[in-house]
Amino acid sequence: MTEQLRRRLDELRANDLPVHGGRTLAYVYDSGLAEVDAVGREAVAAFAGTNGLDPTAFPSLLRMENDLVAMACDLLDAPAGAVGTVTSGGTESVLLAVQGARDARPDVPGRPNLVVPDTAHAAFHKAAHYFGLETRIVPVGPDHRADVEAMIAAIDDSTVLVVASAPSYAHGVIDPVAALAAAAAERGIRCHVDACIGGWVLGWAARLGREVVPWTFAVDGVTSISVDLHKYGYAPKGTSLLLHRSAELRRPQFFAWADWPGYTMLNTTMQSTKSGGPLAGAWAVAQHLGEQGYLDLTRAALDATDVIAGVVERTEHLHLLCRPDSTLIALRTDEALDPFTLCDEMAARGWHVQPQLSYRTQGPTVHLSVSAGTAQHLAEFEEALAAAVAASVAAGPVQVDDGVAAVVAALDPTSLSDEDFDGLLAAAGLIGDAPGDGGQALALPERMAEVNALLDLATPSLREAVLVAFLDRLSRPVG
Repeated sequence: MTEQLRRRLDELRANDLPVHGGRTLAYVYDSGLAEVDAVGREAVAAFAGTNGLDPTAFPSLLRMENDLVAMACDLLDAPAGAVGTVTSGGTESVLLAVQGARDARPDVPGRPNLVVPDTAHAAFHKAAHYFGLETRIVPVGPDHRADVEAMIAAIDDSTVLVVASAPSYAHGVIDPVAALAAAAAERGIRCHVDACIGGWVLGWAARLGREVVPWTFAVDGVTSISVDLHKYGYAPKGTSLLLHRSAELRRPQFFAWADWPGYTMLNTTMQSTKSGGPLAGAWAVAQHLGEQGYLDLTRAALDATDVIAGVVERTEHLHLLCRPDSTLIALRTDEALDPFTLCDEMAARGWHVQPQLSYRTQGPTVHLSVSAGTAQHLAEFEEALAAAVAASVAAGPVQVDDGVAAVVAALDPTSLSDEDFDGLLAAAGLIGDAPGDGGQALALPERMAEVNALLDLATPSLREAVLVAFLDRLSRPVG
């Protein structure tokens, strides 16, 4: 690579969130170990040109995949005969779990459905959209966990999958997997546990002696589990695992096509061509860390989570939404502290925390995904949080103009024109004054509190429509 090209790459990523240093508490997962990153990058580069489409052409990829699956099966109490597949990420793992459940039941009457708590990841709704299933969304209980009785009541003869989270992303708590899996098994229905974000932590946490609610294959009735390696496996993006209790359960996931004049298409995942780079990166990191390495990193991440939870409980105006079961923390604020301003003030101090908008009767919250790399900076976090809270309280709540609020509340996203969307984008501060496509430039302001406050007033469907419009305009070539 030329020095000029290297400088250009550095320029391009200048405004990206930092992926190292433990201060980005969403999107990235930092082990805090430089050698882990180096091992992963070297392996990705070495296998970037390989293709997982045909395992007979690149048997190295098959061996590495089987090694990772074996490690996960051991960690997650899988029985003899359990199988698994490496995918590109948690969403693909979820898509395949839903697709496999649907295709395994061509006999169901009417439109097949999946039953999910309302805290289930959006990937399940994406899967239902793609594959033509009905999603039956069941509100969680006051403890933010799936309501077992309500979930059971939503099951009928057309249900092909029951979903539980370990833990849920928004709140960081584990659903009552044992009860849900038993209810599904009684009806002959698959039960998928989405452990994409927390499964790799929870598996090692149990080996550290921490009390963990049962959720693995040790629970009768759990038929599949998704767990991401590019999260708390600290592997390069993007690798996830989809595990099945048996090969028979996995078989509907496979796709084959021979009725054309080319090669016989045979796929284990949504992808055909599949770079071996991420797989090799995950395998190399897992080999490098081994059991003791993951135990140490899990201990560091969990201890850091406990410390941060304690800091929150000691900080005026802040509260834990619920006690975290893993490394995910959801914060709520009182009336004196605006959560969106708090996110901005933390960002100004070099910490990225994630705002979560209101949902039904629950107000906005702040999400933190704590990784092992954060453990080295806990005193700095506490100092930044105290300063951010003080600055946010002094600034006061974000105010949205009453007229704008009334307009937003009355909008129907299905009847809006492109001009209407442009007006909303401008009102939300997502269109700047610089010339660009259509005479205006799309841009995110440095502070997002006003944007988030406006979006928080909108219905979920209007939020979706506005952000899709923004993404559509953002994702266009620069002239």
